[in-house]
Amino acid sequence: MTPPPPHALIDRLVSGFSPLATLEPEARRLLADAVRPVRVPDGAVMFRDGDTCESYALVLDGRVRVQKVSESGRQIVLYRVEAGQTCVLTTNALLAALPYGAEGVAETPVLAAVLPADAFHALLGQSAAFRRFVFSAYATRLSDLLLLIDDVAFGRIDARLAHLLLTRADNGGIVRATHQDLAIELGTAREVISRQLKDFERRGWVGAARGQVRVTDAGALERIRGRD
Repeated sequence: MTPPPPHALIDRLVSGFSPLATLEPEARRLLADAVRPVRVPDGAVMFRDGDTCESYALVLDGRVRVQKVSESGRQIVLYRVEAGQTCVLTTNALLAALPYGAEGVAETPVLAAVLPADAFHALLGQSAAFRRFVFSAYATRLSDLLLLIDDVAFGRIDARLAHLLLTRADNGGIVRATHQDLAIELGTAREVISRQLKDFERRGWVGAARGQVRVTDAGALERIRGRD
């Protein structure tokens, strides 16, 4: 994945983040002078829980998994940042001058446009269009996090697992994930997922193999998902 040359980066940003097309001329010049392309390899930790946030990243290609890890080692995936998106924890850290409250890991090779913190704050103060862009993206991600909290606090594990299997399955009905991977996605213990998958398998809804789950009755999982 080759970063775009500097003269093409703004065009790439505007193409991937359409609200930036409304930037005022001075704001566009400030953005063009300050933003830089950054390439991150698959598996790299982009930020850690407790790190100071020094820049605002706009993902152009690839996918970043943002997750929370407890002291005991339990994990939950909070959300993913994909092409055309920004990270709500990054925005929060910059706005409130707080450290990161979770970690971000590149699930694929990532190409991002990175804006240093001082340029981010300058644009936020000078440009109404940039403020609208930042706070609109922030509000959207915050809504996603509230839905996750509602899911974890009140959702039934069978319905949540059915939803995850249906959304992660490829065209052949295969979900390439271990029990531990699924547990991290849903913020629960691996043993809980293993028990629930055994129940689904007993009912003939899935077939389990090493490192993957095959959906054999999507209709049944859909009905379970709809009862939540």
